[in-house]
Amino acid sequence: MHSPKLQPGEGDRVPEQDLTVGQLLLAEYQTVKDEQKARIGFRDNLLYVTLAVVAAAIAAAAQAKQPSMLLALPPVCVVLGWTYLVNDEKISAIGRYVRDDLGPRLAALAANGGGFTTFGWEAYHRSDTRRRSRKTVQTVIDLTAFCAVPLAALIVFWVNGDGGGLLVTLSVLEALAVAGLASQIVWYAKTA
Repeated sequence: MHSPKLQPGEGDRVPEQDLTVGQLLLAEYQTVKDEQKARIGFRDNLLYVTLAVVAAAIAAAAQAKQPSMLLALPPVCVVLGWTYLVNDEKISAIGRYVRDDLGPRLAALAANGGGFTTFGWEAYHRSDTRRRSRKTVQTVIDLTAFCAVPLAALIVFWVNGDGGGLLVTLSVLEALAVAGLASQIVWYAKTA
């Protein structure tokens, strides 16, 4: 079959339906909002996964009467907590991008710079008077789930003193990793 010869630039567009900049911006908006929605679901499920892992590890350590099994909690909680934090940051970054970049570009196209505001919800929901208290409570929940619980597991291990030098060294390294995660959670909460 013979394909028609295209002129320079003709292969870049669909002849029947040229896309406008506005349509491209709206498509980008939908794409980033879909990513944000997926990340929110994934992030929120990480708390449930953490709770399940903690419950399973505590039950296994109690049943086996082996406090050293609790050493599994800190690395798991750090990995899940870091993944939670990274996803939360990306969710916020998408919101900032829509508010500060994508929305104003689309508004400029729609109203020729006439002060039209797009995607008002992106800014409106941030003006809630209880937002700061919710963020504080969320930070406490994050610190508890991803940092306090594994530190408590380490304390139980240290109090029982049934580990050799290698396990104690490992536990100290785990404590440092948990402390590092805690500092990142607090730092991110302050910058958000």
